[in-house]
Amino acid sequence: MRIAVVNNFFPPRAGGSSHLSESLAKGYAEQGHEVLVLTAAYQNAPAVEERDGMRIVRLPAWMLPQTRLAVSFDISFTSRPTLLRAVRKLLDEFKPDAIHQHGQFFDLTWATALYARKRRVPVLLSIHTRLENPSASYAKVFRGLDALMVKPFMRRSKPRLVVMDVLMDEYIRDRYRGAYSGLDYIPVGVDPTWVRGGDGRGVREKHGLGDAPVILSVGHIIPLRDRLMLVEALPKVLAAVPDAKLLVVGQVYYPLFLERAKALGVDHAVISTGPVAKREIPDYLAAATVECHEQGFGIGTASLEAMAGGVPVVVPARPDNFPGIGLEDGQNILLCAPGDVEAMAERLIAGLTDPAVAKQVGANGQDLIDQHFTLQRVLERHLEVLGTMVAARGR
Repeated sequence: MRIAVVNNFFPPRAGGSSHLSESLAKGYAEQGHEVLVLTAAYQNAPAVEERDGMRIVRLPAWMLPQTRLAVSFDISFTSRPTLLRAVRKLLDEFKPDAIHQHGQFFDLTWATALYARKRRVPVLLSIHTRLENPSASYAKVFRGLDALMVKPFMRRSKPRLVVMDVLMDEYIRDRYRGAYSGLDYIPVGVDPTWVRGGDGRGVREKHGLGDAPVILSVGHIIPLRDRLMLVEALPKVLAAVPDAKLLVVGQVYYPLFLERAKALGVDHAVISTGPVAKREIPDYLAAATVECHEQGFGIGTASLEAMAGGVPVVVPARPDNFPGIGLEDGQNILLCAPGDVEAMAERLIAGLTDPAVAKQVGANGQDLIDQHFTLQRVLERHLEVLGTMVAARGR
């Protein structure tokens, strides 16, 4: 197959959808398929790049100002008068059998949706982020954007949607009903091998952690992943484990958790590292006692990678977070109800103070990842879906 992969986010830009779209694109190429990647220009990355069996084209882009409406995140857009013509030329030359889009609210997604409708090319769309915001006024704006901009473009290409968890399933059925041709339940994939074998000694020395129990929290800090619940749980955690430290790793776009920590008098236990290189993450995982990453009340890539590394994960999520994949509190993960600060504190304390529980949860979580969430398994599921879509187009 000739597969066009479309995502405004793509390495060297960091982020969950960026790395997943790259991993899938590389996997498609390794399986013998022709791959063209369309993405937005980012920093000094080359405009055209050939590597790993892929051809990557980075289109000129501009950066959306960082505001709360933009979820305080650096978002690049490629919109300009020549965009549709440039996309049409690139895709006509490539002649895709299928288009795999990542992210429903990007202009490259919309531009390729128009192309797909005109050329009758099947589209698979992976929705990584829900357009939501904790502020009621912003939430209304996002719901309006979904209704007035995102859904109309989806109606044009009628993509099949990749559903990664139960929260996304509910969101899709609420916001986009009638705008898609089908749903495929495929969890986010991770590479278990790269997160294993880290050495935490350097991380502990660098941040002055000594032998202290460490709550690691990996991922950019934005309103939907604000770490506020985690900070609210710290007073109870520190009462039971006075020397515990919260180590937050990621770009801070939304610093409210730091202000709240100071107000609660627990800021002495909070260390914010800012962004770190991907190659360093295994060492941070090796330094962790537990990991706790709020994903807007769900389980994202960072948590799955921590599980793959054998670190017990504490997360506010439902046991049915991944349809058909069982999460068992106290067995392969430490769950608390979304919004229940007391329960989160209790689960953190259990992971920090009970070595038997931590060991069991870490080992079982690692097994769960190996069974259901490896990139190879996720790649196979994507190729099954894309193959079915291309075959249906031929008929």
